[in-house]
Amino acid sequence: MEKIRDVAVLVGSLRKASLNRKVAHALIEVAPLSLKLDIVEIGQLLLYNPDEEENAPDAWKQFRERICAADAVLFVTPEHNRSVPAALKNAMDIGSRPHGKNVWSGKPGAVVSASPGAIGGFGANHHLRQSLVFLNVPATPQPEVYIGGADKLFDDVGKLSNEGTRKFLQGFMQAFAAWIEANAPK
Repeated sequence: MEKIRDVAVLVGSLRKASLNRKVAHALIEVAPLSLKLDIVEIGQLLLYNPDEEENAPDAWKQFRERICAADAVLFVTPEHNRSVPAALKNAMDIGSRPHGKNVWSGKPGAVVSASPGAIGGFGANHHLRQSLVFLNVPATPQPEVYIGGADKLFDDVGKLSNEGTRKFLQGFMQAFAAWIEANAPK
């Protein structure tokens, strides 16, 4: 029997009507049964300040525990100024600290970026990948996922309505499941 892998999904946008949250829900919908995807909220995390470590906020502790328990991580992000949104960068910092207690280390990962623009968050996607190298998160090399024109892919209730995109995301999630199995800590 195939093991069910727990995947923590981090959505870089905090907007309620976020296109990237819609993409995350679409990825959850098309994921293979071997993956259990769960969106981990990051909006409640206070800005990382090393001076707070001695009495770390409960939200930091709970976030670290949740990421630590996950088998893999999936980042779904918009692009802010050719980089990742501040809330996502903050979550990455919280998970990588204090020094020597990086909860991301060794977890297979993947990056998906979506934008109304034509290049689909390319800058954020690659900037995030650079950080993941340092955090020791082996990220899927292929297929790369930049979803341009994302504002035209969903219906009035936020469901993915573009069949070509659905098939592409299904293929991506199959590849991600295989990546997790090949790279999961033994």
